[in-house]
Amino acid sequence: MPLSTALLIQRIGAVFAGLPDTRGKSNNQRYAMEDAALAAFSIFFTQSPSFLDSQVRMQKQQGKNNALSLFGVHQIPSDNQIRNLLDPVPPDTLFGSMTTIGDELYRGGYLNGFRSINDSFLIALDGTDFFSSEKISCPCCTQSKLKNGKILNRHIAVTPVLVCPGQKSVVALPPQFVLPQDGHDKQDCELAASGRWLDQWGSHYAAWGITYLGDDLYCHQSHCARVLGQHANFLFTCKPESHATLYEWVADFARNGEVTTISIPRRIGKKSFTDTYRTASQVPLRNSDDALMVNWCELVTTNANGDVLFRNAWATSHQITADNVAALAAAGRARWKIENENNNTLKTKGYHFEHNFGHGKKNLSNLFATMILLAFLLHTTLELIDVSFRAVRDSLPSRRTFFEHLRALIHYLPFDDWDHLMRFMLKHLDHDPPETG
Repeated sequence: MPLSTALLIQRIGAVFAGLPDTRGKSNNQRYAMEDAALAAFSIFFTQSPSFLDSQVRMQKQQGKNNALSLFGVHQIPSDNQIRNLLDPVPPDTLFGSMTTIGDELYRGGYLNGFRSINDSFLIALDGTDFFSSEKISCPCCTQSKLKNGKILNRHIAVTPVLVCPGQKSVVALPPQFVLPQDGHDKQDCELAASGRWLDQWGSHYAAWGITYLGDDLYCHQSHCARVLGQHANFLFTCKPESHATLYEWVADFARNGEVTTISIPRRIGKKSFTDTYRTASQVPLRNSDDALMVNWCELVTTNANGDVLFRNAWATSHQITADNVAALAAAGRARWKIENENNNTLKTKGYHFEHNFGHGKKNLSNLFATMILLAFLLHTTLELIDVSFRAVRDSLPSRRTFFEHLRALIHYLPFDDWDHLMRFMLKHLDHDPPETG
């Protein structure tokens, strides 16, 4: 059966049905765990905090509602009931759903356009804050001491994504949350969480052929060795101020004529630019006898006046040649997509990633963050595999406009299923229904 919105939500519902239920037999069990989880997920999928309230009214007025027909919510719990039921649920119970969706996209060939340097897939790693408060806390919070002496409670997640130069979208992978036992320094916490992610998922994705991307924080010997131990490659930003030994060797190589320089002119319209690449092979990552030997590449872009417009450098396990140096630098620059197309989208494009939908006393904040990532992954997946969904998105190319239309319709009109909703939108957008086969 081909993947579709209805099928994917049905599969997610099956996972939700198996969530742990900590209620005792004497507790009121009117609402199933599946209904509570699907109700919460429907809010994140529709980007509509008021979705459930509107569906309660629709049921009273019209005898049917979209929470049931589109998401399979049989009984709609209140917000407080959802929070109470889901708070004990560990977020990692949903990680498998994200992995399964990615695996199906890979097996179906939908990710072939994401292949990059040496035919590998690029996984960008980065940490991002999604909650902070001086008053609210839970056992999953990390704590930072402020200059005024107060304690800031924070939630931080490493949110790996599949990226590729030239691809406007990213594919979200299971997150890893920074936890209190990781330490108190943000960068150390992020690196430790990324290491746990590699230990848990590195072997799973190794068969795809992976190159990991990250900022200078990740260009650390133990982390690079961990990547190699997962039969993958790395391409990490490498700054002079944090890698003095490596740059001393690069300077020595340059004096001996062992640094290769390649200049490539290009034009964009009437403007001229020059990309100058410098590369060095087998330089030590740190000052120690057991230093990992890496390959180094620098890119400097100048305009016609010689002004420097861009400068960056990377350490990599890939061999660097004149034939692949430009592609390698482009892959390294794709790391920014985790900031722009992932973290920024989650925080500013309707997903409300930093909004406190419910902090809880145990796992709720991290669980809701995982659901938001799952909804984001589902939206990306549907653009790749569902021709009707993609046709609607093509007619409403702005993400904001698309969700404005979606929210308005499902707040006031009941639909039989997702296919009915997509046909309705296409009809009123003067778009011929696509051939679905």
